[in-house]
Amino acid sequence: MIALLDYGAGNIRSVQKALLHAGGEVQLARTPREVKDASAVVLPGVGAFDDCINAMQRQELFQAAKEFIHTGRPFLGICVGYQALFEKSEEFNSCAAGLGLFAGSVVRFADNGIKVPQIGWNQAEIVRPDCPLFRGIPTGSYFYFVHSYYPQPVDPSLAVTRTTYGQPFASAIWRDNVFATQFHPEKSQKLGLRLLENFVALSR
Repeated sequence: MIALLDYGAGNIRSVQKALLHAGGEVQLARTPREVKDASAVVLPGVGAFDDCINAMQRQELFQAAKEFIHTGRPFLGICVGYQALFEKSEEFNSCAAGLGLFAGSVVRFADNGIKVPQIGWNQAEIVRPDCPLFRGIPTGSYFYFVHSYYPQPVDPSLAVTRTTYGQPFASAIWRDNVFATQFHPEKSQKLGLRLLENFVALSR
């Protein structure tokens, strides 16, 4: 059973439907107890970094997510759920500390003539073809993005894909059992579903 962390994120239903379509058994998880025995966990997200972290803290899902990650079972962060894996964010003078699983901070796109937020389709260049999440997905594939901020990992080897929007950034990362994407696979049609199918396969 895949636990989909339900802390009030607006896109929870679309992620749930996409995981079901990808062949997963999905349960909305609102308490630590519903996370503990899951075969995999997905942390979705839209909106602000602090809102995500504070809502998770209120429902005691913050610590539950950290403890689950240390079990070695598959974990997927999407959009703000990706950003939450890092130490901090510059968004709106953020005060909340992230999960701190990876060193680095979440920064805003530079004001260099591009439209912010980035909304729409963009390419992902696969720089680590061994990542099981991207099995069967060609480099240069298009995925759907909606964001003004992105993480800057201190460790560049985390990056699985790079995307350019004004400047290159790590649009997906992977270490051990933890995967995360800045783009929304649930909104990325066929290839997004393929990525989720790959994640569902890892959870079995």
